[in-house]
Amino acid sequence: MRINSIFSTVMSGALSFPLIANASDKPNVILIMADDMGYSDIGCYGGEIQTPNLDRLANQGIRYTQFYNGARSCPTRASLMTGLYPHQAGMGWMTVANLGTPQYQGELNDRCMTIAEVLKTAGYATYMSGKWHLTRNYDETQAADKHNWPLQRGFDRFFGTIPGGGSFFTPHGLASGNNIIKPQQPFYYTDAISDSAVSFIRENQSKKKKQPFFMYVAYTAPHWPLHALEKDIAKYKGKYDKGWDVLREERFERMKKMGVIPENTVYPERHEDAAAWYTIPKRLRPELAHRMEVYAAQIDNMDQGIGRIIAELEKSGQLENTIIMFLSDNGACAEMISHDDKTGEIGSTDASFESYGLAWANASNSPFQMFKHWIHEGGIATPFIVHWPKGVQPQYQGKFYNKPAHMVDVMATAVEVSKADYSKIVKKNPKIQPLEGQSLLSTFSLIDNNRKPIYWEHEANIGMRDGKWKLVAKTKEGGDASIGKLELYDIEADRSESNDLSAQYPERTKKMFDEWMNWANRIQVFPLDAREYNERSRDSRKNEEHIWKKRKEDNQKLNKK
Repeated sequence: MRINSIFSTVMSGALSFPLIANASDKPNVILIMADDMGYSDIGCYGGEIQTPNLDRLANQGIRYTQFYNGARSCPTRASLMTGLYPHQAGMGWMTVANLGTPQYQGELNDRCMTIAEVLKTAGYATYMSGKWHLTRNYDETQAADKHNWPLQRGFDRFFGTIPGGGSFFTPHGLASGNNIIKPQQPFYYTDAISDSAVSFIRENQSKKKKQPFFMYVAYTAPHWPLHALEKDIAKYKGKYDKGWDVLREERFERMKKMGVIPENTVYPERHEDAAAWYTIPKRLRPELAHRMEVYAAQIDNMDQGIGRIIAELEKSGQLENTIIMFLSDNGACAEMISHDDKTGEIGSTDASFESYGLAWANASNSPFQMFKHWIHEGGIATPFIVHWPKGVQPQYQGKFYNKPAHMVDVMATAVEVSKADYSKIVKKNPKIQPLEGQSLLSTFSLIDNNRKPIYWEHEANIGMRDGKWKLVAKTKEGGDASIGKLELYDIEADRSESNDLSAQYPERTKKMFDEWMNWANRIQVFPLDAREYNERSRDSRKNEEHIWKKRKEDNQKLNKK
C-alpha cells in the first residue's frame, strides 16, 4: 500500500505535462554538481563570479530559490543518487568509517538503486565523470573491493575520483572504469572532468545514437584545496581587495534586485567568528584576498567546462531534448585547511594546500546563516537550475520557482521523464526501498507540486521544513549527542533565519519536533553521537595530512629529476 501511494505521488506531475510517447522522445538527463559552493557564488544567484554558461541555463530555464541538499558531501551524493534520505542508503555520515549500524556503514547499501541503475531499465546509456565519494573501498592499487564503484552501481562508463576532495593537479584515487590511473601531466582535474563529459556525449552519439543517456558530472570545484589555473586566477586579480564585508553587502543587494531572495529579507550580522575586514592588518589582506581570487577562478573554470558540454549538445542537435540540472552538494565551507610549510603561491601549484576560510564562506552563503555541516540555510540551500528547451515552455524560461524542493526529488523526476517503472523494481526486489522524493515535472511549469515535509540530520544537527515553517537545531561542535536548542522560522517572511519564533509558537515547535522524531525513528537516525563524529573526523584529517605530505615529497622528488 505504501509503495503504491508513494509511486502515485512521484507520478502526479504527469497531469501537467505531455506524456513521452516512445523511446526516441525520451530526454537525455545530465546532472551537474558543484562541490562546497555557496548559494550566492554564481552570477544568476547574485554573485560576481563570471558564470555565463550557468547564467544562460538559468535565463533559458527555471531557477529554484528554496532547493535543498544534505549539508555535506557523502550524505547529499547518496540521497541524490538514490532518491532516499542518506541514512536509508547507508550514508548517515561519511565514507571515512563504518560507525557500526547499517544506517552509518559509510557506503551505499543493497537496499537502494542509483539513478543509473533505474534508468538502465528504461533503456538509457549511463555515464559518469567526476567525484564518486560513495564507498569506503579504494586505494592506489587495483586491490580495492569495487562492489560500490560506479560501474558496479549502474554506470556504463566512468572517469573520475573514487574518494572525496584532493589535489586538482595530482588527484588521489583517480580511476578510469575500474582501474586506478595516474594523471598525465599537465593535468587540471576540473578540465579533465569537463573534457571527459564531452567525450562521453560524443561516444554516445557515435555508438548508441538511438539510446537516450543519463550523465552525472560531479565536479570537485570549488572544494579545497585552492588550486586553479593561472589564466583563470588572473581574471580576478584585485577583485576582492575590498574584503568580505563589502562582498556580502553587494551580493545581498543584487539578490534582492534579481528576485533570488524577497525584498523583506533581513541582512544578518557577520558570523561571530568572522573578523571585520577593516580590523585585518593591511599586510595580511593581499593573501586573504588572493584566496578568494583562486576560489572564484575554480568556479569560473567549472563554468567554462559546462559551456563545452552545452556546445557539444548543440553541435550534435541534442540540447533541445536534454534536461540539464545543476546544484551544489552543500553550502560554502568554513573549514580551515592550512599548511604552514607551503612553498608556492596559493593556488598555482600542488605545493600549496589551503582553504579560503570562514569569513569568505560567510560571504559565499550571503545572506544565510551557518555553513556546510549545519542545517541552517547556509548549510543546505543550493542553487538549482533546470534547463530543458523542449520541456520548459518559453513563458516559464528565466522564471523562479519559489517553493521548497529537495535533492531526493531528482530521482523521482528522472523516473517520470524516463518512464522507468520503479514500482516494478520494488515488487521484483522487496528489499529495495520506496522513493522519498516527488517529481519536479509540474514545477517546470511553475505549478506547485505540494511538497510534503522535508527532513534532515547530520552530525546531530537536525531540521524539518513543512510549508513555510522550518524547525532547526545545531549541536555544538565537539559536544555530546544531545540535540541543541530548537529554533523555528517562517521562511517566507524570514529567509535569512533572523527571527526565531520558537518561544512565540511553542506548540508548533513541539509538534514539528515530534514529527521529526517520528521520521528519525522510521529511518533509524538513532543513536546519535556527535562525539563519535568528531573523533572520526580527527582521524580522517590526520590521514589527509599524511597523504598531502607524502604527495608533496613525491612531487619534490619528481621536480629534482
